[in-house]
Amino acid sequence: MSLKADVAVLGAGIVGVSAALHLQKRGRDVVMIDRRGGAGEETSYGNAGLIERSSLFPYSFPREWGTLVRYAQNRSTDAHYHASALTVVAPWLARYYAHSSPEGIAQTFTASKPLIERSLIEHEALMEEAGATHLLRKVGWIKAFRTETSLAKGLAEAEKLRRYDLAIDTLDGAGIAEREPHIGSGLIGGLHFKDPGAVSDPGALVRAYATLFMTQGGRFLQGDAKTLSQNGSGWQIATEDGLVMAREVVVALGPWADDIFRPLGYDIPLGIKRGYHLHFRPKGNAVLNRPMLDVDGGFLLAPMSHGIRLTTGAEFARRDTPQTPVQIARAEPKARALFPLAEAIEAKPWMGARPCLPDMLPVIGEAPRHPGLWFDFGHQHHGLTLGPVTGRLLAELITGETPFTDPRPYQLERFV
Repeated sequence: MSLKADVAVLGAGIVGVSAALHLQKRGRDVVMIDRRGGAGEETSYGNAGLIERSSLFPYSFPREWGTLVRYAQNRSTDAHYHASALTVVAPWLARYYAHSSPEGIAQTFTASKPLIERSLIEHEALMEEAGATHLLRKVGWIKAFRTETSLAKGLAEAEKLRRYDLAIDTLDGAGIAEREPHIGSGLIGGLHFKDPGAVSDPGALVRAYATLFMTQGGRFLQGDAKTLSQNGSGWQIATEDGLVMAREVVVALGPWADDIFRPLGYDIPLGIKRGYHLHFRPKGNAVLNRPMLDVDGGFLLAPMSHGIRLTTGAEFARRDTPQTPVQIARAEPKARALFPLAEAIEAKPWMGARPCLPDMLPVIGEAPRHPGLWFDFGHQHHGLTLGPVTGRLLAELITGETPFTDPRPYQLERFV
């Protein structure tokens, strides 16, 4: 049996679901295909829950000599690497370092700004339609510091961001305690970024968007994206419900996108930053009101519907290597000193993989040698943030609308 559709979207994370919804809004018959058969069960599930409206400046590779030495020693909480993977990881890190020059950061800032600025707007529109506004809390997040050096750097960053009409409160230790009464001592200052939204259950949000897609006539099938092949002027993919035939296909597979583009001959420098999280129950009546990043501790705590989520920084390793949650082990004692955590809820940490390009921008656009093949991946730390806004941009490109922003900075051709 074969099924027909205008567009097949491969991947059911926040990026794929958002693209499917925006294409559906524009009258396309869309089928969404995922190997797990559920939405938001991979990378989209494991983030800090932030819709990061204030992250105009990219997560660049550090260039301070002291930081580089600390990372090289491989004992830090915020970064970890597998020595056995360096032959694979090091060339990508070299490109990441090169793009993190002042000129590179300026280019990424200019290109990402239109996406970041509309990120919360596009989310709120979908939340209203999906009946998921209860998952959003407009409380922002706090970036906290323990040393004068890190505080000074944070204050300088905040001054740059305020030029773009972002609401940022500067806090001393007492100010942090006033907003987060159950936080422990040792913090000398912080920044409260008030524009971002905090999602209490990222996985539930993606499922709500997927439910909206299906109630509006969209089809969601289980299948293997690696069965994708060209069929005349279109594409076909095998699913458990039969062969899907589509005129166009969207690759929204995040860290697994290379399973598609490499066999087709595209050399896209997709890198992986793995990350971990673990939920804890709070002790007694302790409450964390908003996500908090301990900059010097190298971890983030976020209040979620499942408990207090402890998230880690980046682990540089091969994508499919078994997990090595050393960063969770390093962060947990520090997190317990910061906030009264009780027992862990899960038996072991969750691990996910962030899909990253060295210039810190996603790939959005049509494959130059394969008409009807569209890419939408590489959202790095901002998959949850950028899913709906890049879904809109992609849908505008596919349907021939005038895009709301210049799409050229995100095209694959920048790497060719």
